Amino acid sequence: MVAKRILLVDDEPILIKGLKFTLEQDGYEILTAADGEEALRVFSENPVDLVLLDVMLPKMDGVVVCQRIRETSNVPIIMLTAKGEDMDKILGLEYGADDYMTKPFNILEVKARIKTILRRSAPAAAGEDSKVVRVRDLAVNSVNRSVTLDGKDIRLTAKEFDLLSLFISNRGRVFSREEMLDAVWKNDYAGDERTVDVHIRRLREKVERNPTQPEFIFTKWGVGYYFTDRDD
Repeated sequence: MVAKRILLVDDEPILIKGLKFTLEQDGYEILTAADGEEALRVFSENPVDLVLLDVMLPKMDGVVVCQRIRETSNVPIIMLTAKGEDMDKILGLEYGADDYMTKPFNILEVKARIKTILRRSAPAAAGEDSKVVRVRDLAVNSVNRSVTLDGKDIRLTAKEFDLLSLFISNRGRVFSREEMLDAVWKNDYAGDERTVDVHIRRLREKVERNPTQPEFIFTKWGVGYYFTDRDD
């Protein structure tokens, strides 16, 4: 079995050393970078399965690095931050991160988050449901976790794909923000419900031809969101 490769980006040598040692003990291959520019270089030169990315970095901050990575890849990204303000957490998620963790953190929680996100982002095993769900010009493949619109590939993060799958499997059902957190994030997220709105906005920007006039993902004011097809 090929070891999963993780890119660890932080400018604290002690943290890098400790995380690298611990994760290697769990069988991961670890690449490291100490600043934003180095992170992008290492990422461009090596295929990775997940990125642990600090927000505060020399040369180029983690939010910009996250944006740059998202231009070409939907690899799972967990933001690491010493800041506890809600807006900083939302900011990281808004620019494409799948999750965040606030320092200081428990190494067992880090390992659990990594395991969960890697499991969700991996293609389904052979023999599992391979049916492609089509809603007009939108196609969702549950095996390779791919999405196309008008025949063009749409890059979704792991959480965005999970949200879309939840919607398309429960067409017409209105989900509250709390229900979406429970279904998609489960116990992996300790933040507030605003992150759902951020993810829904990003998902709409990708799967809707005109996000201000949605064809698929609609808002039920005061309740939550739902997926439907006006042609149904």
